[in-house]
Amino acid sequence: MPNIRQNVWELGADWADPILWYARGVAEMKQRSMDEPSSWRFYAGMHGFNASLWELLGYLKAGESLPSSALQAQYWRQCQHGSWYFLPWHRGYLLAFEATVRAAVVALGGPATWALPYWNYFKTGQDALPPAFASPNWPDGTGDNPLFVVPRYGPDGDGNVFVPVAEVNLQAMNDPAYTGVSIGGSPGFGGVDTGFSHNGAVHGGIETQPHDWVHGLVGGAKDNDSHFPGAMSVPASAALDPIFWLHHANIDRLWQSWNAAASTPPHTDPTETTWLEGPPSVGQRGFAMPMPDGKSWSYTPRDMMDLAALGYGYDDLTPGIALPSATVQDRMVMLGISAGREGAETVSGENVELIGANDTAVPVIGERVRSHVQLDSQMRGKVADSLSRTELDLDAEFAPDRVLLNLEGVRGQSDTVPFHVYVGLPEGADPAGHPELLAGSIAPFGLTEASRSDSDQGGGGLTFVLEITHIVDRLHAEGSFDVDTLEVTIVPVHAVTEEDNVSIGRISIFRQGR
Repeated sequence: MPNIRQNVWELGADWADPILWYARGVAEMKQRSMDEPSSWRFYAGMHGFNASLWELLGYLKAGESLPSSALQAQYWRQCQHGSWYFLPWHRGYLLAFEATVRAAVVALGGPATWALPYWNYFKTGQDALPPAFASPNWPDGTGDNPLFVVPRYGPDGDGNVFVPVAEVNLQAMNDPAYTGVSIGGSPGFGGVDTGFSHNGAVHGGIETQPHDWVHGLVGGAKDNDSHFPGAMSVPASAALDPIFWLHHANIDRLWQSWNAAASTPPHTDPTETTWLEGPPSVGQRGFAMPMPDGKSWSYTPRDMMDLAALGYGYDDLTPGIALPSATVQDRMVMLGISAGREGAETVSGENVELIGANDTAVPVIGERVRSHVQLDSQMRGKVADSLSRTELDLDAEFAPDRVLLNLEGVRGQSDTVPFHVYVGLPEGADPAGHPELLAGSIAPFGLTEASRSDSDQGGGGLTFVLEITHIVDRLHAEGSFDVDTLEVTIVPVHAVTEEDNVSIGRISIFRQGR
């Protein structure tokens, strides 16, 4: 009988038994020495570790002994980001953590069927931090609630933690492919083809939204001081916050939901050996977790594909909000294209070509930054032709082109400077009045690390890819796409300072089609 993960907001009470036992298990793990592989801080170190940051947040004392170099080499700093391994690595991480908490729960007299809840912030009325995490007290009023952490500041930096649902989306759920391309086109639902990638440059669709964005909004920064981050805002400290695990359970649930979706063609995980067998297939470090019996568990993405075989499931795979329509037929109707035969492919092809780019780096300072993206007339015409066909190709039925906005080489000294990106926003217009022009929202999760010269990217920063097909479709339908430049406006959630040193190396627009 599988252990079923349930919605934390639908357990029947703020301190329902699954949450109360979670708190007891977390409290037990927090009492263990950091060099004990089943301890709270040891598990957090597997996701990432930065001694200075942990000291700043109060999780490490100056001069405190760390786990041995052998244990760190085996387990620490192995989380996969900016990688097609993002989803399977975190699934194994959740399973090992859940087993460790369950063992503590059983030792305390709790149920052997305990399962980690998930937080579905998309569902109506469930966007607030679950109450058991928001109070410093246990349900009897005594202090030292292990689910409450001080460095969790929320979107406004005032300790009020919630997920503003108007700013999160599930556009990634409509991506037909798990694996995308690393230059220009869609990075796919699950990410781009990489080897072992502790902090990769290009985040996949579900990693960008909602994963990164929820991390940034929940963690926030104290009084919006971007250099005093909440634990959840930075990869090297995120797993120190107990809400991290419920957030990732929801991301894991969305992966299963994507796999189960009725789509043409069907959603499928990668079949390449290099994905199925993980980094060891190319001679790199494998995935390993300490288990409560003291043994080490090694696993591959192939091992993570069958939830029933892994012994768990979810009470509900409904994403939580209605997904934006993305069928080929709907697009053709909106564009005025003949419907053609039924069942046209939802993918527009693998060919990726540059439509245009700006010519200089863009410093992100203050409350709004605008840049002009110069379009190549020939490439723009190619997209327009794709959007204007009166009938589909008779040999292979493809959708019209997809159009992707790339923010390349984003660098900075803070992970807590989220921003919205608009395309075609009129000069001086209120962004809130033009949701149809919103390309997407960026939380620079891992930006500081990626900007360091000794990082895996050599200081090259991060690249964010936003689908703007819906915006280009609308512009074309209105006759407004015949332009030499497109305006791209960056609107930070909070004013960005010079000290944050945030810049975008290049803003580019690509077509993905035949």
